[in-house]
Amino acid sequence: MRARVSWTLVLAAFLAFPPFQRERVEEMGFGEIFRIERMRVDPALTQALRSRWDTEASAFAFPWGHMIPSLEDVSRITGLRVYGREVSGYTYPYYHNLAERLLDLPVERRSSLVPRVALQESLGLYEAGKNAGESEDEYLARLARVSRRELASEPGPQADLDLRRFLVLFLGRLLFTTRGDAVYCRFLPLLEDLGEVGGYAWGAAFLAHQFDGLSASERQTSTSGFYPFLQVWAYLHLPALGRGDLTRPGLVPIARRWDSRRDTHHLVDQLERLQEAIDSYPYLDVVWQPYLGEGDEGQPWLAQSRPYFGRSVWLHALNLVLPLNLFLTQRSLGLRQSVVEFPVRDRFRWPGRSFRGLHDTTDWSERAREQIENWERKGKGVRSDATTDDAYLQAYALKYGGTVYKSARHQVDVTGEIASLRALLQSAVQDREAAQRQTAELESELERVRGTGAGGASSSRSAGGSPSLLEARLTGAVLRAEEDQRHLEERSERDRFRGEVQTTRSKRDQLRIRAEAAEAQVAEMARELATLRVQRPLRDQEEVTRLRAELLAQQTLARGLQQIVTDIGHSRSQSRSGASVSRAIGASVGQYLASSSSRRRNGEEERHRQGEGSAHDGRGGGEMLPPPNRREGSEESGGGQ
Repeated sequence: MRARVSWTLVLAAFLAFPPFQRERVEEMGFGEIFRIERMRVDPALTQALRSRWDTEASAFAFPWGHMIPSLEDVSRITGLRVYGREVSGYTYPYYHNLAERLLDLPVERRSSLVPRVALQESLGLYEAGKNAGESEDEYLARLARVSRRELASEPGPQADLDLRRFLVLFLGRLLFTTRGDAVYCRFLPLLEDLGEVGGYAWGAAFLAHQFDGLSASERQTSTSGFYPFLQVWAYLHLPALGRGDLTRPGLVPIARRWDSRRDTHHLVDQLERLQEAIDSYPYLDVVWQPYLGEGDEGQPWLAQSRPYFGRSVWLHALNLVLPLNLFLTQRSLGLRQSVVEFPVRDRFRWPGRSFRGLHDTTDWSERAREQIENWERKGKGVRSDATTDDAYLQAYALKYGGTVYKSARHQVDVTGEIASLRALLQSAVQDREAAQRQTAELESELERVRGTGAGGASSSRSAGGSPSLLEARLTGAVLRAEEDQRHLEERSERDRFRGEVQTTRSKRDQLRIRAEAAEAQVAEMARELATLRVQRPLRDQEEVTRLRAELLAQQTLARGLQQIVTDIGHSRSQSRSGASVSRAIGASVGQYLASSSSRRRNGEEERHRQGEGSAHDGRGGGEMLPPPNRREGSEESGGGQ
């Protein structure tokens, strides 16, 4: 049966219970599971994670190191209790007599399986199929309504029988889901006394079952165990994979906040993309401690669970006895990962996971006595004296090689990967050391201030001769502030200077354009004068004289503009501020305008005298005057040099 259908059936039976039965389920520590929204199954994500599982270490082997789902993950994501007695006891070759006595259901001889259909019908879940056009909420309400008719409404033997049947369905089809359609009843001996059920660490047993399911073949597409746990764990620790949506922030347990993102691609394509994404996952985007900002509000089970957090311990689920090797993931505890001895296989054997009556009656309190004592001592606390992860990463690379860094699908330079990791880690180490130094200084200053306050007036007088560390720090802060202010003023002055220089460049460009236009006009006049000399040598004497004077004036104008441009360039290169540049521009332009006005006035007077002289002398218009001396004309125009 599909995992989502199993969840709906179990939830319908829980909702069909009368209030006193639901309270008993709450007291056992299972109530938080039924507050979690029914989530979409993501088999591609589960298979991608399973392909990274190292059975020897009972941990994920990612390119950035080991990662392990912990008891804190179980407690915060699902709300299950991870404290109490270990889930251990007897296992039997078959459960025929026990099932008939405690469940009043037939179980095949030499079998540990209860038929699912018979178990569902005993809870009133006869028509488990979904009708056409029926929504999920309507389907759930119909199942709960039908189931309610078959369940006892008052406390008594029948109510106890209903509760045991429900717990077998819940444990076998939701919390400890396995392959196949039948329901295991291996936990049935622990359900005989219903008052003791809540005293077991079901969350720790659930985590052992998750480890066992991840060790199964990669070809399996079915999900083993309560599938939202592993999916939400990936959402929290590897957010860049983008497989979940945070739709209800703030709810507890954390699994209530998330929905699985819909992916319409084929399962094979999804799996390939996820494996590639894990291969190239940014190391700095790995979230080692996703619960740093989480409080304990609304989670009373956390107070009793905390003594088990951050400890390597053996996990028990009857015939499953597996280690939680949390020392492999010291970074998840805010520590540096020290060099460790990687676990090896066959340190502790257990029967096969099929559990189909192929073993003898086993007393696990004797078989796993050392491991049970380890649980009762709450395992061993994780400690680290390392200041860098380099040694661990080198040993990690030697053990796993390229199969970890690129999942054996690509060739990879392992040395380069290690160098990249070392650079990232070195930067993080430096930041942390700087923060630690600053913290130590502040703590020492705080202690000094407290000691000064407790020492009284005599101590104040004795310490009055030298400034305190706090005063020195304040003085330094003031000096730094003044220095920053000075830098800001200099930057402002530089910005103003840049603006004036930009204005100067604009004016210079305009003058250059005018100079080029004047040169073009001079050239045009020269060509026109040459034409007049050739074509009309005798008749246009006065016009030629005028043009000659105008040509000289334009040449002088062009030379003046060019000189101004040159002066501006020299002034900008020699000046230290925008003011000197502006003064150079103003002086040059003023000098040019004055000389240009004087030249125009002198030229007009010269032409007027020449016209009067020719009229009084009675000279004809056909006689050409001798050309003026160029040198004298140049000196008279002033100021081209």
